Amino acid sequence: MPTYYITTLNIIIPIFVILILLEIFYANIINKSFIIRSMDTLSSLCSGLTNVIRDVLGLTIIIVSYSFMVDNFALFTIKTTWITYVVAFIGIDFAGYWVHRINHSINYFWNHHIVHHSSEEFNLACALRQSISNFFSLTFVFLIPTAIVGVPAEVITFLAPLHLFAQYWYHTRLIGKLGFLEYILVTPSHHRVHHAINKEYLDKNLSQIFIIWDKLFGTFQKELNEVPPVYGVKRPVRSWNPIFINFTHLMVLIKDAWKTNNWYDKLKIWFMPTGWRPKDVENEFPIVSIDSSNDYEKYYPNLSMKLQIWSWIQYTLIFCFMMYFINNLHRISFVEGIQYAVFLYVSIYGLTSLMDQDSYAWIFEIGKSLFGFVLIIFYGDWFFISTYSDYGIILLQIYFVSSSIIVLYFSFYEKKLTPVIN
Repeated sequence: MPTYYITTLNIIIPIFVILILLEIFYANIINKSFIIRSMDTLSSLCSGLTNVIRDVLGLTIIIVSYSFMVDNFALFTIKTTWITYVVAFIGIDFAGYWVHRINHSINYFWNHHIVHHSSEEFNLACALRQSISNFFSLTFVFLIPTAIVGVPAEVITFLAPLHLFAQYWYHTRLIGKLGFLEYILVTPSHHRVHHAINKEYLDKNLSQIFIIWDKLFGTFQKELNEVPPVYGVKRPVRSWNPIFINFTHLMVLIKDAWKTNNWYDKLKIWFMPTGWRPKDVENEFPIVSIDSSNDYEKYYPNLSMKLQIWSWIQYTLIFCFMMYFINNLHRISFVEGIQYAVFLYVSIYGLTSLMDQDSYAWIFEIGKSLFGFVLIIFYGDWFFISTYSDYGIILLQIYFVSSSIIVLYFSFYEKKLTPVIN
């Protein structure tokens, strides 16, 4: 993982957090606090952690590298100037539009993107819901034009994360239409349409920075005053657990492919339009789908204030674990990195399962703590923490024991007192 990417994360993550806090503050001032629900926001933040962990480990398979394409397809050798960066940025945005469109159009690829649409609200936090299930990327296919004209690989590598981060700001309901910018850029108004499940808005406004792609390729829809957007997905996931959400559509595809009696459908299901199911399976095993956006009922289990406070405390601690991880990645081996990532993923799964009030949440919490103890015993340290503090190991052990006890309390005592309301 390039050092500059870690540096960029260290800069951009605090900025994102500050902007989320400002959005919450301003929404309360103008009496629109309803657009930011505590557990939905926390679920989004947890999803952001899962994506960062995956990215810093570089676990996406690169089918064809951009460097390979430049070396073999380029018709020209061009000098890197500001024009090169402009051309590259437009090329990345063009590729982004088509990858995004494929994600919305084909069953298998929808699993790459469902987590981003799973929030039933629309705010800055939901922008952090990024996939960990896209094991390989098709972006290279649509970057062939920039490779042919000889845009250097280092330019694409530099601009790609900036292009992604530039898509953050327009995930908000607090900014209205922006005049002439509506004709050039993707704005909050355009993107509210994109995240909506209303029939007028479904699968529209797929552009990422420049709205021109939607207007060129017939997928543009303006936000209508008489049609307020309803957010979420047509098959509601009804969970705060981002790891579960990342694979929920894939599990439906696997089950349907297994259950259908038609051998052709077992293959076809993966490449059909999003939501398509074999007729025999659809009839025998129906799945709840929202036909009218007016019927959409938001997911919100009835969690006690104590559990919500604990969830935020636990998230804060996991966030600190992750920041420690990415800033010490250069000191640890790939195997140690995978071990740390497993610890973080189990931590996130346990926390969000508890938020869902799943009966097995305590198993993941205790499993996480036991795994933490095993790592300390095996290495005699916690990924070099003793070089920073003599008390680091002791504090970690106290945390593992206390968090397990607290989660057992919420799982077996408080749960008896608090009914779940879906």
